[in-house]
Parts: sequence; C-alpha cells; structure tokens
Amino acid sequence: MARSKKVSYIYVPSQIINSLSSSSLQSLLVSPKKSSRSSSKFFYFLFKNPRFWFLAFFLFGFIAMLKMGFSLDPLIPFSQNPCGITQSQGIIPTGSLGSHVEVKEDGEKSEFWEQPDGMGYRPCLEFSREYKETSPETVKDRTKYLMVVVSGGMNQQRNQIVDAVVIARILGAALVVPILQVNVIWGDESEFSDIFDMEHFKRVLADDVRIVSSLPSTHLMSRPVEEKRTPLHVSPQWIRARYLKRASMVHNSILVLQRLKPLWALLPQLRREGVLLLRGLDSRLSKDLPSDLQKLRCKVAFHALRFSQPILELGNNMAERMRSKGPYLALHLRMEKDVWVRTGCLPGLSSQYDEIISNERKLRPELLTARSNMTYHERKLAGLCPLNALEVTRLLKALGAPKSARIYWAGGRPFGGEEALLPLTQEFPNFYNKEDLALPGELEPFSKKASFMAAIDYIVCEKSDVFMPSHGGNMGHAIQGHRAYAGHKKYITPNKRKMIPYFLNSPLPEAEFNRVIMELHSDSLGQPELRTSKAGRDVTKYPVPECMCNSTSSTDSAL
Repeated sequence: MARSKKVSYIYVPSQIINSLSSSSLQSLLVSPKKSSRSSSKFFYFLFKNPRFWFLAFFLFGFIAMLKMGFSLDPLIPFSQNPCGITQSQGIIPTGSLGSHVEVKEDGEKSEFWEQPDGMGYRPCLEFSREYKETSPETVKDRTKYLMVVVSGGMNQQRNQIVDAVVIARILGAALVVPILQVNVIWGDESEFSDIFDMEHFKRVLADDVRIVSSLPSTHLMSRPVEEKRTPLHVSPQWIRARYLKRASMVHNSILVLQRLKPLWALLPQLRREGVLLLRGLDSRLSKDLPSDLQKLRCKVAFHALRFSQPILELGNNMAERMRSKGPYLALHLRMEKDVWVRTGCLPGLSSQYDEIISNERKLRPELLTARSNMTYHERKLAGLCPLNALEVTRLLKALGAPKSARIYWAGGRPFGGEEALLPLTQEFPNFYNKEDLALPGELEPFSKKASFMAAIDYIVCEKSDVFMPSHGGNMGHAIQGHRAYAGHKKYITPNKRKMIPYFLNSPLPEAEFNRVIMELHSDSLGQPELRTSKAGRDVTKYPVPECMCNSTSSTDSAL
C-alpha cells in the first residue's frame, strides 16, 4: 500500500498575503525540496522574530484605515459642530443644500451671528386680581356671541383674530371661531382649522374668553347686528357703549316688565339681540389698552395662535434643513409688482421695468398707498420705498454677513424674476426659498393655498438666527414681536431714511462706508425696546413692558 503524502498547513494573516508580490507569494505556496525539519526551523524562527509581528500589525492597521476611508459616504459632509445636536428630520435633497458647507472665511465665528443683549427680559403674563375674578362669569355667559370675518393675507388675518378675542373679552361675549374671508387675489378658501390649531386655540384661552365652533341652536335663527364701519383705534369704552347698547335697552325693559312677566319669558328677546357680526377689524382696536387687555393680546398672538399640525411639521422640517449646516439668515423680500405700484416706488432694474410700473400706477392711481404728493425720489429719501436686491446686498455686506452665509428668502415672486435677485445670488450663493428646500412633490398639495405657504415662510423666518425685512408689513411686524418674546433674537430693522443717502451717492471708501452703516444700525438689531416710549405701538410688536419683565422691572410669574 502506497504511503500517503503528509500535507502541512500554516496560517498567514491575509494582510501579509495582500502585501506580498506574486513571486513572493508563489515562493510560499510551492515548498522547496528541503527536509521538513529545515522548514520547521525556518517558520519557528520567523514567528519568534518581533520584527515580523511589528511589520504584520503595522500592515494590518494601515490596510484597515484605507478600507475605512474608502467606505465613507462621500455625500455626508464633515460636521463643523461635532458637539451640536443632530437633526433627525428634514433630509436635504441633492442639489439644494447638500453641496454647500458653511466655512468661515477667517476660520473664526462671524460677529454677524451674535445675538443682542436681551437684558434678562422674559415672558410675564400675570393678570390682575380683578381680571381673574371676572373671568369665570365671562366664560359662562350664554347670551352674547361675537362673530368676526377676517380678511387679507395670513398675517393680516392673525392681527384681526387677536383683536377679535380682545373685543369678545371687552363685551363679555363668547367668540365664534373666526371666519377667514376668501381672498379675491389668491383665491384661497382655507378655513381657520386649516391654518391654525383650533383645539389648542380654545384650550389656551379657556380662562379668558369662551370660544365656540358655531352658534348654538338658540341663536341660529337670530339676525345678527352687523357692524361694517368701525372707526380706527377705538377704545374699550367706545366698544361697550356702541355694541352693548341694544342689550342694555333690553335689560332695562326687563326690569320695567319684571312684575308683569316672569324673567325667563323675556330671555329669548335678549338672545335675539345677542349676536354681533364684525367685519374689517384691521387696526380698529386701539393699540393703547389697559394692562390686562395688552397681556391678553400677547397670550393670543404668542401662545394661542399655533399653526395646524401639517403646517408645523413642514415648516419645522424646512427650518431644520436650513440649520443642518449652521446658522442661517432669513429675509422677507417685498419686491412684487403690486408692492412697487402701491408704494409709488421703482424697482431700479432698468428703464424698461421702471416704465411698466409707472404706467400701471397711472392706469390705477387708487392703488397708490404712499403720499401722492411726493415724487419717487422724495419717497426714496424718506425711507418709504422697499429695498431692492442690490441695496439688501450692500446692507448685509456692510453689517458683516459672510459670503458663505446661508440665506432663506420669503416673499412673492419678484418683479423681474431671477434677474431681480442677481445681486443677492451672486454675492451670497447659498440662497434658498421653500421651493429649493422642498422634497419632490412636498409642496404640491398646497400650491394654491397662499395662507399655507405664508405660514411656512413665517415658521422658517421666526426660527432663523437673524431676520431682516426689506420693507415694513404685517409679517415683519409679527415676526419682530415673536422674536422679541422668544428672548430678543436678532432682528435687523433697515434704517432706510438715514442710510439711503449713502447708498445713492457715497464717495466713502468701502471700509468707511461699512463703519457708517454699522453705526447707523447699532440700535436696530432687535434689542429690547419699550412700547410705552411711543404712543400707538402694538404690544404684539413691542411686548416690553406689558408682556415681558426682568429682575429689575417686575416679579410677575411667566405664563
């Protein structure tokens, strides 16, 4: 019987094999014709040599590092804030933000992102003892109901809803959930519950005003007392005298006839007089109200009026996508065609575009909301015109905005399209709006809902690190108050009246120009500002001192 050939196997790490040449590998695989004893001595000497093990571990570590490096996902950027909180939602679509990484030009954090000194102010909504004592009786009343129809854009409607709640409290009436008038410009048929969280609205205000979804059956057939022409800036005394007059007359009749009929028999008559319908509430209620009513305005604006869940989710996702690579700036640009026509100003793109605006204004002079006796140049110098893209760019550069700044812009389509935005996009390439941030099809269900789109812009702007409007308006005012109430987050108010002369004709070198512009805006960055320092200011824009306090001003408790 033939003697079987004995086969021996050795273990060599794969890293060693990969590092050897083919000839060296062949020499290992083909045994030389030597005695097994000689071969054993060779391997024994090899494995006992410390240099062999040092080389083996070195090669193993080197190959492992190479493997890890090549397996990294090239689409995931290195975090600039490795200790920051990671965002779990809002993946940014390829082509939008994925290719832009926030890199500081000088390697240091830009001063542009620094926040103003909030002076320790915090929300304080402690109502007076008298207000609290009258609240139970107010919310239990079942005889008087206030219905309101709010008009305009989403931010204008917000202001009117705030006033509606306060008027209901003044009258001691229950508030029927406000009706959003169909906007003739955008054709938006959204209802209150489409834009705002109705149950949250009712719950937050449960101790202040009774809010019902609709009129009760006892009042459905009532003919409401309709008021269409409420004067501007009326006081609580005027409201009571005007709208409670009929109820007071009925109440006096009850007292006279009390001996002739049981009181309960006359109650239906009071109920028939118990429905009041108000339209066009914009700026009808005075901005200078008693302290408790000012606090109620803040409670409605900053606590009760929360957006509906679909809007909140999408808006928060958009904000997270903007913040995924660091701080961001939000701009509210007022550069639409109707804005230029109504303000009596010119876009400054070219003589052709200016002529279109001028002709439109001549055809419809009733649209002009600025002073009709002023020329365009006079309006410009008076600070009455919106900033165009070139002026916004120069202002941001002068205030220290880095070229790598990530910018979200809100607003309608600019007159002139992308050409109107060129100065901004050329200077700040990381320039996005909600269409740029949205995933495919994400905005499609809401494309014809202007209020929904405006609410998305509101959320992303309110959550930004820095916010700046190019012109005044309802949205800018609302966000100014919201950011102040949230701790005085940076809000740049362009000092147009003082800076425009430097923009139009300034021989100053760039460094000196920037210093002057910085100095003009040193007190316009969102610092606490007392509402009471100037009559007629809205507390939802300037919440100090009625709705906010610090250790030196009050010891009221926060809501």
